[in-house]
Amino acid sequence: MKRIFLLKGLDCPNCSAKIEKEVGELDGVQSSVVNLMKQTLTINVAPVAANTIASQIETIVHSHEPGVEVQEETIIPVTKSYLLKGLDCPNCSAKIEKEVGELDGVQSSVVNLMKQTLTINVAQTAADTIASQIETIVHSHEPDVEVSEIVQESYIPEKKQEANESYNNEDKKLTVRLATGAAIYAIGMALTVFAKVPLPIELAFLIVSYVILGGDVVWQAVRNISKGRVFDEHFLMSVSTIGAFVIGEYPEAVAVMLFYQVGEFFQSLAVERSRKSISDLMDIRPDCATVRRNGELITISPESVAIGEIIIVKPGEKIPLDGVVLDGDSMLDTRALTGESVPRSVHKGDEALSGCMNQTGVLTIKTTKAFGESTASKIIDLVENASSRKAPTENFITTFARYYTPVVVILAAILAILPPILLGGGWTEWIRRGFVFLVVSCPCALVISIPLTFFGGIGAASKRGVLVKGSNYLEALNNVSIIVFDKTGTLTKGVFNVTDILPANGFSKEQVLEYAVQAESFSNHPIAKSILSAYGKEIDQSVISDYKEISGYGISAMAGKKKVYAGNTKLMDSEHVEYTACEKVGTKVYVAVDGQYAGCILITDEVKPDSKKAISDLKHIGVEKTVMLTGDDEKIGKAVAEELQLDEYYAQLFPDQKVEKVELLDSKKRQGSKLAFVGDGINDAPVLARADVGIAMGGLGSDAAIEAADVVLMTDEPSKLVDAIDVAKATKQIVMQNIVIALGIKSVFLILGALGIAGMWEAVFGDVGVTIIAVLNAMRILKK
Repeated sequence: MKRIFLLKGLDCPNCSAKIEKEVGELDGVQSSVVNLMKQTLTINVAPVAANTIASQIETIVHSHEPGVEVQEETIIPVTKSYLLKGLDCPNCSAKIEKEVGELDGVQSSVVNLMKQTLTINVAQTAADTIASQIETIVHSHEPDVEVSEIVQESYIPEKKQEANESYNNEDKKLTVRLATGAAIYAIGMALTVFAKVPLPIELAFLIVSYVILGGDVVWQAVRNISKGRVFDEHFLMSVSTIGAFVIGEYPEAVAVMLFYQVGEFFQSLAVERSRKSISDLMDIRPDCATVRRNGELITISPESVAIGEIIIVKPGEKIPLDGVVLDGDSMLDTRALTGESVPRSVHKGDEALSGCMNQTGVLTIKTTKAFGESTASKIIDLVENASSRKAPTENFITTFARYYTPVVVILAAILAILPPILLGGGWTEWIRRGFVFLVVSCPCALVISIPLTFFGGIGAASKRGVLVKGSNYLEALNNVSIIVFDKTGTLTKGVFNVTDILPANGFSKEQVLEYAVQAESFSNHPIAKSILSAYGKEIDQSVISDYKEISGYGISAMAGKKKVYAGNTKLMDSEHVEYTACEKVGTKVYVAVDGQYAGCILITDEVKPDSKKAISDLKHIGVEKTVMLTGDDEKIGKAVAEELQLDEYYAQLFPDQKVEKVELLDSKKRQGSKLAFVGDGINDAPVLARADVGIAMGGLGSDAAIEAADVVLMTDEPSKLVDAIDVAKATKQIVMQNIVIALGIKSVFLILGALGIAGMWEAVFGDVGVTIIAVLNAMRILKK
């Protein structure tokens, strides 16, 4: 029996692992999986143990997390999506995601900063009232964000443009406010320094500029405190600046708020730029489709086009849906899908993929997929949703900030109160030091720049034709020590050609080929297609019956009254056929007719031009071991492995044996490292799923590749894998730089502030300056 328990409030990865392990060891429990994101425990339990399992689970959970609420999930949840128009703060996004996830009835909550959306799974009983609760939470963090439920996602160009204009108007308003506040502040300071105006006049200018610059921050802090949310950046900025006013540091108080707002403005621009970078990259969504209906051409939305309809695509237009070319020749720009600038030619009978730009000729295309299932839609959805799968570093920083802020507030209070009591007097100086400590300690640099870097890294990879399904997989690519390759279609072209026919027992070459064609005529395997291509004649399939594909062996069929076998040596052995083993290097198809060996067909497959360089480059960037798995015979495997200088190879493997080999290699990998498997995504789905990182090669147009893998290389070039790891390493490097920069500089200024050496101006740099440096550093990944 499958049972699901909601563990409300569970947020500790360490405790999750312990709960999962201990529940899995209970009598009758066959499997136990804790999903920390959804805060759920899913078990498969024997019926005899089902009655007592709930109380046992509750005991285990509370032994690790006493505050977690355990309840069995019996209500089927519904999925709801909300548009958060104007949301651009990674820190606020994380808070909204967390707080919405804690609402009664909500099983999971994911904020997508790229799409400005919130997606939740909520119990039906709570679905009707959830919208108002979400709006309250969003506005408690971002008062200007518009919240609206997404009933049906559809692309309307006017709405997209309107949203962008609205967002730009918000930027303009903030710019005007900052400029006005800064100007009044500058005038007040100039009058104080040069005209020596009285203190009341100076204070008037400074207070007005403070209200303009920081009024919204103070108001937000008050609202948050009234709802029990005390320790955030609004609280830190409000307390430190108002405190600075109290102790007489008026110019410094306004300066702190001014530069804090400048930092927030930079953050907003950085997120917008990252979002625009990915949006521009993903600008493959067609605006409309020209369809032939009742002899007329009409222009409609792509969502309204049915499978099997005829569409016309003119030069300069995007192909709106996947289909097959019925008429016309053209060159297609596939850059947005593959990252490659070289156009691809299409002719009658070729597949045309949505998102490609038609360059030269008019194409008549019969659609084969609905808009939602087309390549463009799937790629857009994949890239846009990638930010919802957070990397361990992102999750750590979010958790770190949650505990870090209260700790530094307590330390600041101790710094301001304890020394005067112990040393006697000096309250003003120690309070000033406490406020400096508060300003410096704000964690904005980390909570903003880290998600921003991963966000940009996914976009940078996409520009190079590498689709990464989440920040977690991008980070995992850094730790790959073993890469396992499938051979056919991955390291080799997968384009087979018949190079020799070796007849036996009185059969001619033509007879051997004809019998092989009859056996292979219903197969879609590349080897079968190469045999059919070599035959080059029409095949009378009406004489073929009792067709069977024997996995890992070959094919048997009746051709007229003759029983034909075509396959490998295992098939010949299983059918007790006496044959002569071919010693030549290549894929061999042995043919037997009515139990008599007829001959062997030799088929060869070329190694891809960049395979050798890709293997060499992978070793150069730190991959410890490269391994190849193939179902081909030993000689072929050895020849390819030696040519590419692979560390290991395993030949003559059945599909299930490939999984076993991956598990064996996985058990031998270095602790803390990852194993990646690279395959074509069609026949290798089980191995892709088993590897730490499943990488599908040549995903362009392959549904199976996009579905099965964690990373999709849109072309069939192995060198794209080097690009993927290169971007991953650059992303991680920038993340680590920002962590070191932020914590390093802040630590120095915290010590200097506590010692009284650093004042409010230095504190401004310690907070806002570091934030701006970290954000600008994060933006470098977009240039990668």
